[in-house]
Amino acid sequence: MTHVVTDACILCKYTDCVDVCPVDCFHEGPNTLVINPNECIDCAVCVPECPAEAIFAEEDVPENQQEFIALNAELSGKWPTITRSKDPMPDADKWKDVKDKLRHLIK
Repeated sequence: MTHVVTDACILCKYTDCVDVCPVDCFHEGPNTLVINPNECIDCAVCVPECPAEAIFAEEDVPENQQEFIALNAELSGKWPTITRSKDPMPDADKWKDVKDKLRHLIK
C-alpha cells in the first residue's frame, strides 16, 4: 500500500512531511505535494507531520478524495522529488481548512 496526499495540501504545501520521509517519495508541484506510490514504503511517519491533515493511507482516503490516488501516481511521475522542507505557500494558513480545492490544482 501507499500513502496519498489529498485536497487539503493544495494552496498550502506545508513540507513538514518531507523531512521525516525515509525514502524521499514526495514530489513538488506548483501548489501542492504528491507521493509516488512506487517509492512510498507505507511507514506512515508523514501522516502526523502534516498540519493540514492531507495525507492518508490509500485504504483510508475519504470517498470524496479517491481521485487523488490516481493524481498522486500521475503527477509524481512529472514533478521533481523534494527532499527538504521549505516555507509553505504564502497564504497556507488561510487555505488550510478550506474544502474542495481541486479546481485550484496547478498541474
